[in-house]
Amino acid sequence: MDNNVVGAYIGVGSNIEPESNIANALIRLSRHVDITGISSFYKTAPLLREDQNNYLNGVWQISTSISPEELKFGVLRRIEKELHRNRESDKYASRTIDLDLLLYDDMVIQESGLTIPDPDICKRSFITFPLSELNPDLVMPDTMKPLIDLLDVLSKENMVPDNTFTERLRRMVGL
Repeated sequence: MDNNVVGAYIGVGSNIEPESNIANALIRLSRHVDITGISSFYKTAPLLREDQNNYLNGVWQISTSISPEELKFGVLRRIEKELHRNRESDKYASRTIDLDLLLYDDMVIQESGLTIPDPDICKRSFITFPLSELNPDLVMPDTMKPLIDLLDVLSKENMVPDNTFTERLRRMVGL
């Protein structure tokens, strides 16, 4: 681990006891990194699964000196495991917690199991809108396109803000 502190963004989601699992994940993550921002959290319908509970989704902004590989596999995946996340072959299955490393400084990484920026940033409103809330001037490091341009092609139609939950999370880490 080097001493270069960088900014990164973590996509967060849950549809199994989401309020407690997201809060628990935040506490666990804060033991490893500095939480510098918490976007609005949104209730969203599950993708391709009408029989599931709605999700709560948002984005956390952090600063860290942990490498992207260690952050993803040593910290985020461990937190998912501690919170009983079952990573099945079905990537649309219900989950206790989903923690995705979306961006890490201005790095572009394409390795086995690690793609930064996360390709879902361009496709998923519940990632793009919270990310732009935390950093409206963000430029995607791979395409050099402003994130705000992506908002024009995405919809917030099925995203319901949960302001009470968002404020509770922010209070937990002093934001």
